[in-house]
Amino acid sequence: MNIRGSVALVTGANRGIGRGFVDELLARGAAKVYAAVRRPGQLAAGTFADERVEVLRLDLFDAASVTDAASRATDVTLLVNNAGITTGTNLLAEGALENIRLELDTHFFGTLGVIRAFAPVLAANGGGAIVDIHSALSWFSIDGANAYSVAKAAEWAMTNGVRLELAGQGTLVQGVHLGAADTDMMAGYDGPMASPRQVAAAALDGVEADAIEVLVDDWSRLVKASLSRDPAEFYAEALSGSTVRP
Repeated sequence: MNIRGSVALVTGANRGIGRGFVDELLARGAAKVYAAVRRPGQLAAGTFADERVEVLRLDLFDAASVTDAASRATDVTLLVNNAGITTGTNLLAEGALENIRLELDTHFFGTLGVIRAFAPVLAANGGGAIVDIHSALSWFSIDGANAYSVAKAAEWAMTNGVRLELAGQGTLVQGVHLGAADTDMMAGYDGPMASPRQVAAAALDGVEADAIEVLVDDWSRLVKASLSRDPAEFYAEALSGSTVRP
């Protein structure tokens, strides 16, 4: 798939990685970019100055808004599922169930709902591609973010399943994994971070190469490689504090 001339929709497009995708898509010659956000009315004037950008309301918790977005953006050939949250919740913490459900409703059910709505649109436009933003935390857990890990692991499995189900209509389904990006979600973190544009560039390079998985940084590659080994090795380092946290 060639990004130049494509019509993309990016969820969570107003900031962070989502905004990085909007900027990178425009730089690569996308014909149109739908910037999907929860609250369009709260966008500052001039947030998206390029005339190729159209702002759409899309709230992962509002099925009607997702359906409406799909009915409006009927020319989409590339769907980027970026919208996400983190609650910093563990699985056994008191009162944690509400936050655990919130993370699953966002990353798993919310993303799946968007894919279900746009799969027929992509089919009508020749197949196109879907990019799902995952995390290295899809593959391991860390104290203080276990709800996020569970939700991202579920999203990763969902992406793999959807890929099989959409193969017949010629839709590329890509999962993107990274350790950390310089976004509001990672505020206060002092380790290495990719820029939002670097994440977007790696993913779009992958789309143009028909890659079903993109590992953005050294951390995601390290964690992925550890999956073929005894997990005791990885967690022994993590529990001892010797493993650098993403």
